Amino acid sequence: MVSGVDPSELRAARERAGLTQHELARLVGAAGGERVSRWELGTSVPRPDFLVKLARALDIPTLRLIHLDGEIPDLRALRLQVGLTVPELAARTSLSAPTYSWWEQGRATRLPSAATLETLAKVFQQPADVVAAAFNEAQRLHRRRKGQ
Repeated sequence: MVSGVDPSELRAARERAGLTQHELARLVGAAGGERVSRWELGTSVPRPDFLVKLARALDIPTLRLIHLDGEIPDLRALRLQVGLTVPELAARTSLSAPTYSWWEQGRATRLPSAATLETLAKVFQQPADVVAAAFNEAQRLHRRRKGQ
């Protein structure tokens, strides 16, 4: 499984915070408690910007709301952690959305240049070696999915 929202962690964090689904929805500017319910059931997923709002409202790190398939966050997890869509990330880094998407899917065979890793590191608010590890993790997950 690729990184993505962890519905059970979202529910657990909301309950630990002592909030109802409607209260959390109000705090993050969502349409209503039904939307939070769908996120917690895994029938829909919050947009990346909502992930950041949810984490702030629940007073937890955004990465805690993201399911990781392993110990190391992949590129998608890093992007979700900062609350960006692929087009938003591409615009901030002057990369093409298809190229970045290719990397996030783990389909690229070579690591991007050091300059590109540094650019991504600034947007992700992480050191370049963490971004390189996330790139390698995306490749590992892709190989594993292909092998299944």
